[in-house]
Amino acid sequence: MKADFETSLRQLEGLRTQAMFGQDFLLTWDKTDDELKAVWAAADALRALREENISARLFDSGLGISIFRDNSTRTRFSFASACNFLGLSVQDLDEKKSQIAHGETVRETANMVSFMADVIGIRDDMYIGKGHTYQLEVAQAIEQGHKDGILEQRPTIVNLQCDIDHPTQAMADAAHIIHTFGGIEQLRGKKIAMTWAYSPSYGKPLSVPQGVIGLFTRLGMDVVLAHPDGYEVMPDVLHVAKENVQKGGGSFRVTHDMDDAFADAAIVYPKSWAPFAAMEKRTKLYADGDEAGIIALEKELLAQNAQHKDWCCTEERMRRTEGGKALYLHCLPADINEVSCTQGEVEASVFDRYRDPLYKEASYKPYVIAAMILLAKAKDPAAALRAMKSRALPRKIY
Repeated sequence: MKADFETSLRQLEGLRTQAMFGQDFLLTWDKTDDELKAVWAAADALRALREENISARLFDSGLGISIFRDNSTRTRFSFASACNFLGLSVQDLDEKKSQIAHGETVRETANMVSFMADVIGIRDDMYIGKGHTYQLEVAQAIEQGHKDGILEQRPTIVNLQCDIDHPTQAMADAAHIIHTFGGIEQLRGKKIAMTWAYSPSYGKPLSVPQGVIGLFTRLGMDVVLAHPDGYEVMPDVLHVAKENVQKGGGSFRVTHDMDDAFADAAIVYPKSWAPFAAMEKRTKLYADGDEAGIIALEKELLAQNAQHKDWCCTEERMRRTEGGKALYLHCLPADINEVSCTQGEVEASVFDRYRDPLYKEASYKPYVIAAMILLAKAKDPAAALRAMKSRALPRKIY
């Protein structure tokens, strides 16, 4: 399903997006259904412009500031691509080269990097209770800076992954399945298995599975969260998923049986994550500077993971899915058997069969991020998109 500019624009014009202007994008469950649909519609419109080689410059100047407190490939380059596509230059805040080590506060840093910034993308997913809190602290700092006349413009903050949610990933995943299945209404009643899978590493964030159950339960889908006993996610996010089902239909349940999750699923998302309780303990150990405790916890968690090596996306399990042809999703990089590790999340034959769809899944993220920025910076995003189309300024042709 290829992006169509006029269709996407008509969809966008029929949605209530006024409340997004000047606001941040931190958690999907803080946004209305119309606002989520607006991101997908705007992303499709922007992608259509790109496909036609038309410039989508919204800004003549300005900065996009990226703050990555964890490693990243796809999200880092997606953010940079989105900013550049809209006309912003990108500057990465390397905290090791800043004055933070010399006692500079979050409030001070946030204002100092924001003088001519229009958007700040933040990834802070390592520690429970810290990432989302840090994003809110930055938001409060720049809000006050704008109010006090220090900042002419208030930059928009986009959550590029925190300890609670990974909205750009979940929204890109959703865009992928919307296009794959022929529209958002076609997702109603379809079963998606968000399932833990074995990894030979430990400490992977919970924000991907939490983002998936926090968003896909909005779409009328039958969402199943599967994990071994002891690998629970945040109780607050489980509550969000259950509330979403009550409002929008569909269903949500938790199982400790991977085969049960895969049975008749239209979509599977096997992905490793660390137990919520262990991540809480890890956060405290780092706060206390307890290196011996951190090493002991790592050994404990690796041993715990090793008890569940059978939690793998295999050809046999894929045959249990709807027609034996469920769509396989992953945020990447995946732990692939006999490729990136001896045993991991997915068999190589399964991954290879879905390689192109996986890359297409990732390709929606730059447009989703660009759409989030557009909706926060344009009072009339549909008019802004139409102006881009009418200008039809060609990008450089090679």
